[in-house]
Amino acid sequence: MALSQKLQKQMAEGGWIRKMFEDGIALKKKFGESNVFDLSLGNPVMEPPEAFRQELRRQVNDLSPGMHRYMPNAGYPETRAAVAAHLTSATGLPFTPNEIVMTCGAAGAINVVLKTVVEAGDEVIVFAPFFVEYVYYIDNHQGLPRIVPTDDQFVPDLRLLGDNITPKTRAVLVNSPNNPTGVVYGHSILKGIGDLLGVKERQYGTEIFLISDEVYRRLVYDGVECPYVFQYHPRTIVATSYSKDLAVPGERIGYIAVNPEYEGRGELINGLVFCNRVLGFVNAPALMQHVVQGLQDASVDVGQYVKKRDLLYNGLAEMGYSMVKPTGAFYIFPKSPIED
Repeated sequence: MALSQKLQKQMAEGGWIRKMFEDGIALKKKFGESNVFDLSLGNPVMEPPEAFRQELRRQVNDLSPGMHRYMPNAGYPETRAAVAAHLTSATGLPFTPNEIVMTCGAAGAINVVLKTVVEAGDEVIVFAPFFVEYVYYIDNHQGLPRIVPTDDQFVPDLRLLGDNITPKTRAVLVNSPNNPTGVVYGHSILKGIGDLLGVKERQYGTEIFLISDEVYRRLVYDGVECPYVFQYHPRTIVATSYSKDLAVPGERIGYIAVNPEYEGRGELINGLVFCNRVLGFVNAPALMQHVVQGLQDASVDVGQYVKKRDLLYNGLAEMGYSMVKPTGAFYIFPKSPIED
């Protein structure tokens, strides 16, 4: 048998969503694109904005020497500076290029972060329901996922979180706007998480990182605010990408941002850059780094997702399904009429 028993088990447990996607491709070829509705992967149905296409054409036609060579493992300084300037403007915090690492998407970013901070046997708390790959990312680096349920509105329960933080807790991984619920965590819940981490750090004499997966940050609806997490906890690391706001998930371009107010950020960044290299990512794609540099404020038309959200939500509600109305991302999580 070529595969380890562990991998066989993981593939059996976690391959069903990808299988649905690939089966859907075959069905579209058989029955036609318009006759098959793909509800598997978080694959944007919208196309990239015109600003992306224009910048891509410009960069492809740029004949400057070295455009596609290696660069520093953290990414092009100019691109990191653009990200830092954007975050400084958005948060009021003094970001510099030194707090930014360009990555191969948010998935690559999360793996780099976990490789950097997690020791074998450390626990990483994840709120359920969650993006199914998280448990495999944690296992990749010999960590132990500790799953904490959310309340009936899919919001983290601070009491349950406190009960599950132990001396072995190394990180809490949050995802807002959330996949798969579409829920956006507000100020009070994020502040509550940050305050609780501070209490537990002092109790146990440990450092606990707050890792925030923010790939859907710009896909928010109904005037809802998606707060930046840096203000709530000094040991905060954001992992994100341009996959959803620019509708380019196949391009694998994202970044890590470390809280500029974390005193240990220099050592942490050095570790992140090293892990970005030795995990085999080496660096984020050169062409995409050039392209996104000038697109920090660009996004798809979020209004189109609102229309799709309303159509699906209202249709399911009319059929008798109960669900929390999503205020972000492009997911809806209805309650099954069949009990577990």
